[in-house]
Amino acid sequence: MSEQARLEPADAAAAASAPTTGPVVDPYAGPVTHSPVHFLYDLNPLAKIFAPLPAMVMLVFVRDVRTPLVFITLTAVVLLIGVRFTRGLVALLIGVPAFGAVIALGFALWTDAGLVDDTAPVVQLGGWTLYSGALETGLATGLRIAAIVVLAFIAGLSTTGPDLVRATVQQLRVPYRIGYTALAAFRFVPRFRHELDIIRQAHRVRGAHGGRGPFTAIARWAGYIVPLLAGAIRHAERVALAMDARAFGAHADRTERHLVPFRTRDTVFLVGFWVVSALVFWLFFPWGLS
Repeated sequence: MSEQARLEPADAAAAASAPTTGPVVDPYAGPVTHSPVHFLYDLNPLAKIFAPLPAMVMLVFVRDVRTPLVFITLTAVVLLIGVRFTRGLVALLIGVPAFGAVIALGFALWTDAGLVDDTAPVVQLGGWTLYSGALETGLATGLRIAAIVVLAFIAGLSTTGPDLVRATVQQLRVPYRIGYTALAAFRFVPRFRHELDIIRQAHRVRGAHGGRGPFTAIARWAGYIVPLLAGAIRHAERVALAMDARAFGAHADRTERHLVPFRTRDTVFLVGFWVVSALVFWLFFPWGLS
């Protein structure tokens, strides 16, 4: 006889209704498995949001090259260790610096040459000259933007929307009426995708909006809008009736089934990231320069 069968009925009911802790699997998503080495998935979403936040704010006022470059390197190391190694992660880690390089070149070309004409020329094309000062200004701006974006990936690549909503309700005391309205909105997204696939298949079977070309594509998408909106209204009505039947919002507090606790490791990560960020600014930021 199994352990569950040996439980008394009252004990079995209590065990079934006991709050669960840790990361919650989204029922609309596939099974999530990851190695214990990927520690970012097990941290509280608020810890992953507030840990890089001071560094992101300070980087707005940084004008040198070394400080954002150090943050990009450190954050890339944290992401490579803390999250699963996927092609999407590689694309982001390569695409963001490439985007920063484009931004850097754009700001370098946009910088007024009269403000940096006392620096060494780098490129001369006829009467136009690209000075090293303009290139350094553009590079600093591009690296700063890239560093801020990469720091945002710490929470973005390892946090789900439902877990973030639960954390704000449980730790930040956001009213659960607001939080779980946002949670319901998260649930709408995969349902819309599923209903859109069904509508596409129905149109394909009936031969509606066949052919190619831009006008055919516009007509095809226009045919999707009405049934998709109708399905959204029906789903919203069912959700509202279900919430009303369960007396949702009738009480000031509610019992949480899925807990997203703020543990000691979350505090260690939060404080440790703040300390490392302060050391980076202290060691690499050129405090003596204006």
